Amino acid sequence: MSITVVGSVGLDTVETPSGKNEEGLGGAAVYFSLAAANLTQVNLVAIVGDDFPEAHVALLESKNINLDGLEKAEGKTFRWTGKYHDDVNERDTLDTQLNVFADFHPKVPEAARTAPYLFLGNIHPSLQLEVLDQAKSGFVGLDTMNLWIDITLDDLKAVLKRVNCLIINDGEAKQLTGQLNLRDAATDIQAMGPDIVVIKKGEHGCMLFGADGEIFAIPAFPLEEVKDPTGAGDSFAGGFMGYIATQDATDFDTLRQAVVYGSAMASFTCEAFGPDALATVDKGKLETRYTAFRQLTNF
Repeated sequence: MSITVVGSVGLDTVETPSGKNEEGLGGAAVYFSLAAANLTQVNLVAIVGDDFPEAHVALLESKNINLDGLEKAEGKTFRWTGKYHDDVNERDTLDTQLNVFADFHPKVPEAARTAPYLFLGNIHPSLQLEVLDQAKSGFVGLDTMNLWIDITLDDLKAVLKRVNCLIINDGEAKQLTGQLNLRDAATDIQAMGPDIVVIKKGEHGCMLFGADGEIFAIPAFPLEEVKDPTGAGDSFAGGFMGYIATQDATDFDTLRQAVVYGSAMASFTCEAFGPDALATVDKGKLETRYTAFRQLTNF
C-alpha cells in the first residue's frame, strides 16, 4: 500500500561535535520519504525553490519516490541552521528562512490523494487541514511541535480530531496535555482524537499506546557515535508508517513491529550527516538492524 507525506524539503546547515554539514539536503518530508521508501511506495508533497539542487531530486527519484507533488517555485528553498551541543540531545536553532515555504499551500496530486496512508509532517495545522480536505486516505498519521501547541492550539485540536495516530516527543506530549506522566498524557491525547499515540524520548527510546490501553516500549539503538541526530524523529515516523502501510494493518502486534522498524530507521539517520546514511539503507541492512533490536530486547 502506498503512503503520502506532506511536509518540508529544505537545505540544512548543521554543526555537531563530529563536524559541520553546510546546505545539505534536509526537511522532515525528505527524512520520512527516504525511510518509508525502503518499505513501500511513497508520494512526496512539498515545495522547493528554483535553487534546489537537481542532485537532490535525482537522489529522491533513485529511491522510487513519486515527486509529482514536489512543487518548484521561483525563489529560495527553505533553509534551517542548527548547532548541537556535546550532549547531542540539546541543540540551538541559529537561523530559519522559510523562503518559498512561507507561501506554501499543498496541492495534492490524484495518486497522492488516494493513497491509503497519509502522514502530515510538522507544518502549520491550517496547512494540515488543507491536506485533509483533499485526501481520501483511510489511515492518517500526524506530527506537530511545541510552536504549534503554543500559537495555534485550536487549529491543532481540529486536526487531532481527524487523525488516527499522533507521533510526538515527550516534551510536546506534556505541553499539549499538561500531564507530567506520559501514560496520562497519552490517555488525554487519545481523548482528543487519535487512537494511537507514539511518544518519542530521544536516546531513551519511545513508547506506544494503543486504542485498548495496550502499552509497548523500546529503547533507542545504542550507537558507537551519533554524528547528527537531525531528522531522526522524521525517519522514525517514515519507518513506522511505512511498515504498517506494507502490512496494511494497524492491530497492536503490527504497531509493535512498526515501532521497531521506525527505531531502526532513526538509528541509521544518526550515523551520518543529513540523510546520507539513510539514503544507503536497503532491505538487507534494515533486516539486520531489526534482528539486532530483537536481540537487544529479548530476555
